[in-house]
Amino acid sequence: QVQLIESGGGLVQAGGSLPLSCAASGRTFSSGVMAWFRQAPGKEREFVAGIDWTLGNTYYADSVKGRFTISRDSAKNTAYLQMNSLKPTDTAVYYCAAKDYPGHRTYHGVYNYWGQGTQVTVSS
Repeated sequence: QVQLIESGGGLVQAGGSLPLSCAASGRTFSSGVMAWFRQAPGKEREFVAGIDWTLGNTYYADSVKGRFTISRDSAKNTAYLQMNSLKPTDTAVYYCAAKDYPGHRTYHGVYNYWGQGTQVTVSS
C-alpha cells in the first residue's frame, strides 16, 4: 500500500507562484505514474499533470502547460508541482494521485492511491 501526503497550497494573488509536494510512504514508489488532479466547486475532478516515475516523462493539461512543472525526487519518494503565473481559474482542491503501472492516463478512475487534497486559492 502507498499513502500519499500532500503539502503546500494556500492563498496567492493572480500571477503568483505556489509549490505543492506529495510524499509517498508505506513502500518505495518505484514505478508507475504520479499525477496531480484538481477539483473546483461544482466541477468534475480534472487531470493537471503527470510524471512517469521510471522514465521521468511528463504530461500536462493544456490549461496549465507552460505555467506548471511536475517533477519527482526518487530518493525522497516525493513528487512536486511548481505552479507559476497562477490565475483565479486555477482555484481548486489539488489532489496527488498514483498508480502502480506505467502509461499516461488522464482519467482519475485508474489511479488507485490518493492524497487528502490541499486547497489552492488564487485571488484576482
